[in-house]
Amino acid sequence: MALVDRVLLGPGPSNPYPEATAALGAPLLGHLDPVFLGVLDETCARLRTVWGTENARTLPLSGTGSIGMEAGFANFVRPGDVVVVAVNGLFGERMCDVAGRYGAEVVRVDHEWGQPVDVRRVVEAHPRPSIVAVVHAETSTGVRSDIAALAEAVHEDALVLADCVTSLAGIPVDVDGWGVDIAYSGTQKCLGVSPGLAPFTVSPKAWERRVERPPTWYLDLNLIGAYVDGGQGGRTYHHTAPVALIASLHAALGRILEEGLDAVHARHQAAGEHLQGGLQEMGLELFAAEGHRLPELTTVRVPDGVDSAKVRRVLLTEHNIEIGAGAGAYASSVWRIGLMGHNARIERADLVLATLARLIKG
Repeated sequence: MALVDRVLLGPGPSNPYPEATAALGAPLLGHLDPVFLGVLDETCARLRTVWGTENARTLPLSGTGSIGMEAGFANFVRPGDVVVVAVNGLFGERMCDVAGRYGAEVVRVDHEWGQPVDVRRVVEAHPRPSIVAVVHAETSTGVRSDIAALAEAVHEDALVLADCVTSLAGIPVDVDGWGVDIAYSGTQKCLGVSPGLAPFTVSPKAWERRVERPPTWYLDLNLIGAYVDGGQGGRTYHHTAPVALIASLHAALGRILEEGLDAVHARHQAAGEHLQGGLQEMGLELFAAEGHRLPELTTVRVPDGVDSAKVRRVLLTEHNIEIGAGAGAYASSVWRIGLMGHNARIERADLVLATLARLIKG
């Protein structure tokens, strides 16, 4: 079956930046080629800028954003460690599952879906947790939570682990300024690259508390780090890095930094506000709590009497536009519309608004 050119306005993946696509066609290099290692080093430096960190251990892991989640728990959780997880959507739920698989004593702090994390409740859930884990931009609900306030409030001995899969390069992220110890993202959203890499960063405080021999070989940051930064003994082969994807990420980060990170954030904000205002003018109700809505990922309630799946199917098959269903209990009652990376533009918002309006009226 031949592939078709879609406008990807769901929760991810998004259409990549043209520079990222062009880089996939560059000559392939070996993962130990000195030219490629120079590209890798520059990619890590660019990631530090986007993350807002000086962390030496900042790198793209081989795998999607979920690999970042797995690595965060695998390398920093020991059996019996208390991990407090703020759950206000699907990916908070997933954090509980993953942490538990590595032997953590998981303390869930459940919130209503569509609401931001309540810092006080999370902090009061346990007096001395090893890790406090939270989703910055909950992909299932379109809600932003205040990571800075949470990190400031938790006990100083706790590590703060943040899921930034849908936030990095879309809204401000300041790892060092906020006091985040472990953070991960994915390339297929606001970074504007194909799926397959998980940007990851670890603070010196967290690194000192890492598991010396985690129960996973592939995600052992001790081994991966010896390839990425070389240490004192030179680069040590761990696994074959996805060189084309890293070159693509390098190009996208160059595109983002050339535009300017503040300008990129402002572009996402303007596009998201335009979309959300247009949906409300159509009489639709936004799902996420007011004041905490993500500009890059809008959640909107499906109008009464409208077949959610049929609208999405017609959008896809007749208009080549993809939007997402809701998650969990809201699978048929919410739509998720992403304006991320290259798609964070007013004209993309106008396209989906006009097409949705015709289909709903029809």
